[in-house]
Amino acid sequence: MAFVPFWFVLITILWTGFFVLEGFDLGVGMLHAAVGRDEPGRRAVINTIGPLWDGNEVWLVVAGAAIFAAFPGWYATLFSGFYLAFVLLLVALILRGVSFEYRGKNPQRRWRQTWSALLVVASLLVPLVLGIALGNLLSGTPINSHQEYAGSFWDLFRPYPILAGVTLVFICLMHGGTFIAMKTDGAVRVRAARAARRVAPVTALLVLAFIAWTHVKAGGGAFLNPVELLACIAVIAAGFLAWDRREGWAFTATALTIAISVVTVFVDLYPRVMVSSISPAYDLTVHNTASPPYTLKVMTVVALVLLPVVLGYQAWSYYVFRKRITAETFSPPPAPVAAPAGPAGPAAVPANQPRRGWELPRGWRRPRGPRR
Repeated sequence: MAFVPFWFVLITILWTGFFVLEGFDLGVGMLHAAVGRDEPGRRAVINTIGPLWDGNEVWLVVAGAAIFAAFPGWYATLFSGFYLAFVLLLVALILRGVSFEYRGKNPQRRWRQTWSALLVVASLLVPLVLGIALGNLLSGTPINSHQEYAGSFWDLFRPYPILAGVTLVFICLMHGGTFIAMKTDGAVRVRAARAARRVAPVTALLVLAFIAWTHVKAGGGAFLNPVELLACIAVIAAGFLAWDRREGWAFTATALTIAISVVTVFVDLYPRVMVSSISPAYDLTVHNTASPPYTLKVMTVVALVLLPVVLGYQAWSYYVFRKRITAETFSPPPAPVAAPAGPAGPAAVPANQPRRGWELPRGWRRPRGPRR
């Protein structure tokens, strides 16, 4: 069936788009408290993604729905086996959304610190959980002959999936740092660029280790394939560009790093969608989990019509909110300075009672006209 590989490629694109776009959202959430330092700075950092974060999360919903419609067997095994992990993911996503909305509802310091802490933790959990889930697709999970998950929640936490999760967290940190530096100005911009430079060496080591281990897991030869090699080049380039303070190019390189790292897993996975650790005969593939041909045909027509519309609208929203944001925008207005009284100048005007433009200074008299 020609539609089967098409939908596997489309699902790969949807997941890659989610990680690229939501990746810098998650990095901003993890870094906002450290980079912002004070309340105006934190508000400036959060507002860099204010108009964008909820639209970026739609890619996750669409990617999950595409798996459900195109490969229902994959969806059933994946969501039943990873049920508790995805519940934790859902809680983290809810906490992120609530933190964005509730953080500014109360000016008290403890209130805002609490929601900032929840935002940091939730933003860290999302890439960690998704990275572990992504690593388990390739490393193998206990799937029996009935395409059912036969393990427990703790079977998901093995060395390779944990490495995948930690790697994704650090890529998001670097991705978010370069995005903040590109979208802000002043001291916030300097601190964001510094944060990106500091995590760059660790991110590069983790990505190189992840790519090498992925190559081994996939049973590759002595040399990396072109996609794996591109991921290594992208993360090294991102590190050098971050150190050279080229924010736009560094952001592009981190976007390529996270995109190619995700694509690497799917390329090494195909034609499988989940590997069974019990027996290779129980592997889930695109063919034994796919929907009927007519369903895939109808879905293809709908996707080709609607997907360009969604991409165009999202590109337009990014263009509209392209300007830099400064912390001074969110700083409280300065208190009015009282003018000195007496001969040196006019009397001070209360802050809540501005001087009218036509009022004469104290000590002046209106000249009288001639008497009639």
